[in-house]
Amino acid sequence: MLFRLALAVLVLFISIMPVQAADLAEGAKLFGTNCAACHAGGLNRVAAAKTLRLDALEKYEMNSLEAISYQIVKGKNAMPAFGKKLSAEQIENIAYYVLDEAEHGWK
Repeated sequence: MLFRLALAVLVLFISIMPVQAADLAEGAKLFGTNCAACHAGGLNRVAAAKTLRLDALEKYEMNSLEAISYQIVKGKNAMPAFGKKLSAEQIENIAYYVLDEAEHGWK
């Protein structure tokens, strides 16, 4: 129960933080280095239906910073976990970038 409360507070804190240009720029750089091999342009080279486009993120309930961050940390199926490779700040920057790109159509 305490874990859920702490997670709820973290979610609230992250959701009210403004997206800063520096965060997006760093997120874009980190995405290019760590994610683009499989997810360039918001696509998914391994599981074609599970793209990073907003409609797919919504369908799979991955359309939040928290869900995207969790996926980056833990990985799933063919996607490796980056929780031990990237810092919390780096993961947050990538999540901001992914959500921002999804909301703007991955231009």
